[in-house]
Amino acid sequence: MSETYSFFRAWLLDPLRVAAVMPSGQALAQVITSEITAGTGPVIELGPGTGAFTRALLARGVREEDLALVEFGSEFAVTLRRRYPRAHTLWMDARRLQGVELFGGRPAGAVVSGLPVLSMKPRKVIAILEGAFGKMHPAGAFYQFTYGPACPIPRILLDRLGLKAIRIGGTLANVPPASVYRIRQRQPRPPAQDRPATGLPAAPRG
Repeated sequence: MSETYSFFRAWLLDPLRVAAVMPSGQALAQVITSEITAGTGPVIELGPGTGAFTRALLARGVREEDLALVEFGSEFAVTLRRRYPRAHTLWMDARRLQGVELFGGRPAGAVVSGLPVLSMKPRKVIAILEGAFGKMHPAGAFYQFTYGPACPIPRILLDRLGLKAIRIGGTLANVPPASVYRIRQRQPRPPAQDRPATGLPAAPRG
């Protein structure tokens, strides 16, 4: 009950940042982590909030020290550091992900996002995706949930970044009901020095 109250209070203070009045439920946590195992390697979680997805990742076999928890809300970051002392909890905006070093330079195998991307401006979404895929190995996957009827990352942004999205499941048990999308690279990305400096990568060829 205290966890739900804390989440609701954070929503009241900043509804665009938190985006939901209740923390994600166990059913959604099971769906969004369903493809992740102990063999996935390091995992980056964006916007973990009260840790619903974090608990599911640990239950899947991901080591606590192989978790990077990127949380903008100070109230959530403090709680996460206390609950998961061996994880790497970063109190920061997810758009700055590209500028930090994680896991001693080892690439992550997955990114799990609880961010309200539908309420974000396109350039911020691009920065988050650029940072996330820059921290993963080429076969890594970005998992994003949404309460809407389609992928929350617009097709035009996916095309610009050379990404593809597939719905992997959903749950009616969550409040509100939610769907989960897996986002992956269509082809290996060029080195950073070969990409445009504008932050808007050129459209994929072909």
